[in-house]
This record gives sequence, structure tokens and C-alpha cells, in this order.
Amino acid sequence: MINTNLKFWRRELSLTQAQMAEKLGIKRSLVGAYEEGRAEPKLTTLVNMARLFGITLDALVTTDFTKKKNAKAAAQLQAQTAQAATEQSNRGNGLRILALTVDRDQNENIELVPQKAAAGYLNGYADPEYLEELPKFRLPMLGNTGTYRAFEIAGDSMLPIASGTVIVGRYVDDWLSIKDGTPCIVVSGKEGIVFKRVFNRLKDAARLTLHSDNTLYSPYEIEVEDVVEIWEAKAYISSTFPIADLSLNRLASIVLDLQQQVSTMKKV
Repeated sequence: MINTNLKFWRRELSLTQAQMAEKLGIKRSLVGAYEEGRAEPKLTTLVNMARLFGITLDALVTTDFTKKKNAKAAAQLQAQTAQAATEQSNRGNGLRILALTVDRDQNENIELVPQKAAAGYLNGYADPEYLEELPKFRLPMLGNTGTYRAFEIAGDSMLPIASGTVIVGRYVDDWLSIKDGTPCIVVSGKEGIVFKRVFNRLKDAARLTLHSDNTLYSPYEIEVEDVVEIWEAKAYISSTFPIADLSLNRLASIVLDLQQQVSTMKKV
């Protein structure tokens, strides 16, 4: 049924033989040969066809989709497959691998990603051997609910949290569950590792809007397809203590003086 189904689905998708060939990564002449039954596709090409049509490999080679009943069922299956794939992508729980390390007691470690390792993390985040090379520690106060990772941030976009601060984040499996304004470490192909407040636009626009606490930095959007991981910030470690706001201290002193004066007047 391959030649019959190939012609059927190519027409259903309104593709020329050249366009079909481009999508399958083969020569146009091969598409013609397959449709005429002069050649048989390799297994990898068959798999690519099935994925393109949104059907199973078994259905591609055994079902006659030129029959109206089968064609209608196939169209429904293709729509369901596309919808499910979109929902999985927006949730962030599609085909992703979360690698982790454990200590001798089988407790999960918190791997630390220093600034100098940030670029390498984009290539090694799913590689257990890469994670084994990172510094590790544990924070008992976080408990055993969830998987945690720590990232050293750079820049002043999230002041008063200073550059060099280590943000400890809990792995977010369902991205749709992120509430607006949640501080997160977002790992993406284009932006790398950033620490921002996330505003969720996945349902209506399949993207996230990232905001800095430092108003000198403008918000920007990131497409869901570019997001690799999201870690909700749960704690931070810093060697820089916040600088006291002298104006607030002065105001507090004035209020205290007024309270003392009122108290004296009441006694008189």
C-alpha cells in the first residue's frame, strides 16, 4: 500500500513531489519512483513518512487510505496526534531526558553549574557523565520532594540578588503550571541560562515572557520550542549581603523620635 498511500497523503497535504522530497530529505525522483511502485523506500524513509502523515508505520504499509472510511479515521488520528504533540510541547513534558546524580545512600545530589560551565551545560545537561564532573552538595532543608539543581548567575538584571549568587531551583516538569511572576532559571538554546520572573503565555501563544527585577532591563519573549529546562527558584546562596537603604533607616529614625515625643506629651 506504500505507493497508493504516498500519493493519497501527498495530495491531502497539498504537496508537490519536490516539496514532499524536501520534507523527507530525499530526491524528487525517488518520490516518483515510490508512487509508481518502481522502488521501495528504506525503513528510515518509511518512518519519516509516517511521522509526516501523523499515522503509524503499520497503517502506512497495510491500510488503504483511499477508501473514505479509512481516510476519515486517518484525518482524525492526525488531528489528535498534532493536538497531543502541541499540548506536550507546551507542558514541557515531551521527549526530554532529565539526568541526575546520587550519593552513596542513593539520595539525589544538587549539581552546581558555575558561570564558567554555563555554555557547556547546554550540550551536557542530559549527559550523566557531564553531570558527574560538576560540583555537588545537599541541602537537607529542601527535603526530598523534587529534583534540585544550582546555577551561578551573572549580571545585575535581578538586583538586589547580585551577580555570582547561586540560585537553587526545583525542576519543573509541567510548564503550564508555572504561575505568573515566579522566579525561575530558564535554560534555552538562544538565551542560555538566565534567571528571570516567568509570565506564562503557553496556552494562548506557546511562549514565555521573561521579566527582570531590575527595571533597566526590558521584558522579552521566548518560544516554547527553544526552552530546554525550567527550574523554579527555591533558595539562593550568596557571599554578598544586601546594602542597607540609608533613606529607609533615616525614615525609621524619624518615626521613632516622633513616637517618643508623643509618649512624653502624654505623660505631661
